[in-house]
Amino acid sequence: MPQTLIPIFEPGSPYRRLARSLDALPNRFPPADDESDLRLLAKIFTPEEAELAAGLLPEPESLLQISERLGRDPQETTAQLKQMVKKGLIVFGKTTQGRPGFGLMPFVVGIYEAQAGRIDAEMAQLYEAYFQKSFGMALKIQPQVHRVIPVGVSIKNTMEVQPFECATALIDQAKAWGVLDCICRKQKALIGKPCGHPLDVCMTLSQKPDAFNNADSSYGIHSLTHEEAQETLQRASEAGLVHCVSNNQRDLWYICNCCTCSCGILRGMAELGIANVVAHSAFINRVDEELCAGCEDCLPACPFNALTMDGVAQVNEIRCVGCGVCVQVCPQGALGLERRPDASEPPLTEEGWRAARKKAAYII
Repeated sequence: MPQTLIPIFEPGSPYRRLARSLDALPNRFPPADDESDLRLLAKIFTPEEAELAAGLLPEPESLLQISERLGRDPQETTAQLKQMVKKGLIVFGKTTQGRPGFGLMPFVVGIYEAQAGRIDAEMAQLYEAYFQKSFGMALKIQPQVHRVIPVGVSIKNTMEVQPFECATALIDQAKAWGVLDCICRKQKALIGKPCGHPLDVCMTLSQKPDAFNNADSSYGIHSLTHEEAQETLQRASEAGLVHCVSNNQRDLWYICNCCTCSCGILRGMAELGIANVVAHSAFINRVDEELCAGCEDCLPACPFNALTMDGVAQVNEIRCVGCGVCVQVCPQGALGLERRPDASEPPLTEEGWRAARKKAAYII
């Protein structure tokens, strides 16, 4: 049956139930009154996949637990779950008993990013319609999904820096490194609005050696060496991209290299006018007025319009997120990141972030 004929808008449709399940997660999947959320899910999931995903829990369960709870045939369910993992529709992890398990994955960060190898013009248009209609609602909830971190060279070398505060340190701590194309830039290009920033700079990290050597090609992940990972980060940094990670301290597994012209989160600020779409880094930009020559090279480099010029560069401390992008373009070395006096540490674990996020509500 053609996809367009599937009754996705029926009250009991699997897509409507999946949308509710995704919105119940801390990351959220805000409903759209034009039902663009359902159209997007119908592009990504078959009706059978949506039916199964809607019944999964956020915490991974074993195959036996899922089959018994949902009253499904174990053999058929096994095959379907494994195929859905390959397509990036659900998460594969460990149960509380340490056994292999399957669980519901958030839409962002999660399902959508995993479609980098599958996205086409239709999916790109469907995502754009949903982004413009409702996705911004999820960006108004705190604590934010993403947190900014700078590269080490942007931070003044007189300060002690924790590994979770610095992109280069995260790469040094990892045991395996991978890279894939940025789905945000692919999506913008597919709707005819390419931004020109590098595509192959979305990074994934693991504490398991060689974790990405045999990565499934449907995800589009390519394994990197440690040196290649640092080179990729440097290339992204030189392109003026903002390094973002999940908003917690431990077990950080990705580095998004973002821009305000394509990134689904930073566009929330640039296009939807939502303040504080990302959590600030622990640092803030400071100007050495004796070194500043007033050349204005830093002004267009700042993605957040946090710099002005009045003889010497001036920093808007509310707008500055501490990304360090401007530091690297200053020919005089007049800019540098210092620890923010009022900096607060992010939640220790992703579970801690989820707990804080669950207490929040949509802010109209």
